[in-house]
Amino acid sequence: MQIADLSDVHLHYRWDGDPAGRVLVFANSLGTDLRLWDPVMPLLPPNLRILRYDMRGHGLSACPPAPYSMDDLTNDAEKLLDHLDIPDCTFIGLSVGGMVGQALARRSTRIKALVLSNSAALMGTPRMWRDRMQAIREGGLEAIADAVLDRWFAPTFRRSAEAMLWRNMLVRVPTDGYLGCCAAIGDADLTKETAGLTLPTLVIAGADDGASPPELVQATAGLIPGASFEVIENAGHLPCVEQPGIYARLLIDFLEETGHV
Repeated sequence: MQIADLSDVHLHYRWDGDPAGRVLVFANSLGTDLRLWDPVMPLLPPNLRILRYDMRGHGLSACPPAPYSMDDLTNDAEKLLDHLDIPDCTFIGLSVGGMVGQALARRSTRIKALVLSNSAALMGTPRMWRDRMQAIREGGLEAIADAVLDRWFAPTFRRSAEAMLWRNMLVRVPTDGYLGCCAAIGDADLTKETAGLTLPTLVIAGADDGASPPELVQATAGLIPGASFEVIENAGHLPCVEQPGIYARLLIDFLEETGHV
């Protein structure tokens, strides 16, 4: 386990793979941590250098007081790349991690290719996020956990015992961390920034995603010239968990197309 002191926040991160390999950076979704990517890790080529980190307020990263902004989350990622002296990478972000990827790619030449998974330039409405935050303040994360899992997973996986592991991860997120990221998502509209992207981009959706439905994700893909769009069947908001083999294959194909492996 490693911690990066970025002056205003400490972020937990982990390296895997070949220290001499091309770098992939993975950013987690709201309510998860870097373990989100565990099912995919053994399926990726061994010659890659893989960086995963916990977003602020999640996992083993520090949890500053809420609220956060999308600039806060994007600055964290940018400072981490600086701290670790990463000259270039492919950035892979899921949900809010994908929003960070969109914002970061607009401002940083270090991002050479982008994977947006189950993400969009605009996710939900400010009212929706305010209502969710109020429910958490009144009843804690337990009050919303089952509804979140219904959006996260396709029916078959949702009924499995393994789904309980992800519920346990969700309810253990610090309340301020979850609320802080909710505020960041609710206040963010990246449509203009994302429409200005020109880098190679793969956009992935889950057919059964109740948090970012395929049509929402596809609309964001349509903002980026030349972006590829793929839908994974029998998967919800976390297709890297439900369909890791298909997910890894999409990543590998994209990396090969962009010359990153």
